Amino acid sequence: MVRFRPNVAALMVKPQGQLLVCERWTIPGAWQFPQGGVDDGETLEQALFREVREEIGFSPQHYELLSYRTGYRYLYPEEVRFKKMRKHGCHGQEQTYYHCLVKADAPEVNVNQRPREFGAYRWILPEEFDLDWLPDFKRDVYRQVMLDFFGVRL
Repeated sequence: MVRFRPNVAALMVKPQGQLLVCERWTIPGAWQFPQGGVDDGETLEQALFREVREEIGFSPQHYELLSYRTGYRYLYPEEVRFKKMRKHGCHGQEQTYYHCLVKADAPEVNVNQRPREFGAYRWILPEEFDLDWLPDFKRDVYRQVMLDFFGVRL
């Protein structure tokens, strides 16, 4: 039986429509959204609030949850599946994406968190997202997310 680890991801959007993307600290050129696994005993929203705080320094009062969708799944590639199975007992992740509106009085994004996940960030228009920033196994999920939330075909 294939098992999926619960995961949350934040689509952080400014009122003018720019979308936050963050570059992985250990993988230059790999841009993604703040995201992470749901810990035992956490609700999805609790995990979202924790991950956003840990990765970009925003507290829940800095953004408003507009909507969410769940059921986005991907399998880990063969070369990392065994390692992930040992660590989390799962073959892949099932993600819930949250569309979050960043409030006008929110601070600047701070990727200098510990432990460090990201080395840089930038705000882009949704149609500027480039699938080449992602490993192959995540691209179908991002394609669907961008279509579902922003009407953008990648």
